[in-house]
Amino acid sequence: MAEQANKGGTLGFLYHTVPGRILLKLLTARWISKLCGAFLNTRLSKPLIGRFVRSNHIDLSEYESDSFRCFNDCFCRKVKEGGRPIPQDETVLFSPCDGLLSAYRITDDTVLPVKQSAYTIASLLQDETLAKRYQNGVCLVFRLCVNHYHRYCYPATGMKGDNVFLGGRLHTVRPIALEACPVFVENCREYTVIDTETFGQLVQMEVGAMLVGKIQNHHPAGPVTRGDEKGMFLYGGSTIILLLEKDAAPINEAYFTATANGEETPIRMGDNLMA
Repeated sequence: MAEQANKGGTLGFLYHTVPGRILLKLLTARWISKLCGAFLNTRLSKPLIGRFVRSNHIDLSEYESDSFRCFNDCFCRKVKEGGRPIPQDETVLFSPCDGLLSAYRITDDTVLPVKQSAYTIASLLQDETLAKRYQNGVCLVFRLCVNHYHRYCYPATGMKGDNVFLGGRLHTVRPIALEACPVFVENCREYTVIDTETFGQLVQMEVGAMLVGKIQNHHPAGPVTRGDEKGMFLYGGSTIILLLEKDAAPINEAYFTATANGEETPIRMGDNLMA
């Protein structure tokens, strides 16, 4: 479960050999993840918790409970009140989740996250009209590893639209997969458009990953408040994507610089994203 991209290991076999790619078609099928998720929701999965906590150095004292009925209860553990404070200033755009942040400027509707995995905002959203709003805007990608907090919140107050689910496969979101295929346009994902007074119209998207049983968003269309929990991921690595219109918020240049240098920036829910 460690965060590794060893091309000689299991993921290297799956993504860089012919037999591995044949097996990968099975492993990335949604029914496999649903089956795994169903097991992790049962008491039979409880013996997996101890090893998971130890191997990922998780401090359960930070969370509301350290007693779990099943593995997914542990994976979706809720942080204690005040454990992820958000900025009081409503003009500050903050991270909606814990994770590893990459920042990209959207040029000609194209984002180039890593090597061969080029994709367009139109293909990400499967909506060319909506994608045009984010021309010359910003794409923020928060990649969650298994040790991260897997609940996420709204980064701004506003009126959200319907949740739009886009079906697909479920690749891992580790770098080795991102290099091998356009994961973010192949994986199952769900997004909503949020109209805000402070940051214009933004898109918040959740991307599923291998062995993620479910993206669980809480709310239908309607008003939402910054800092309120938007939803959670069940087991697996996962990704949150924010799309911002041109000049919606002055994102800290350090994030773009780190991304250009091939680095992901560790970040926590509530951290200020602005310059």
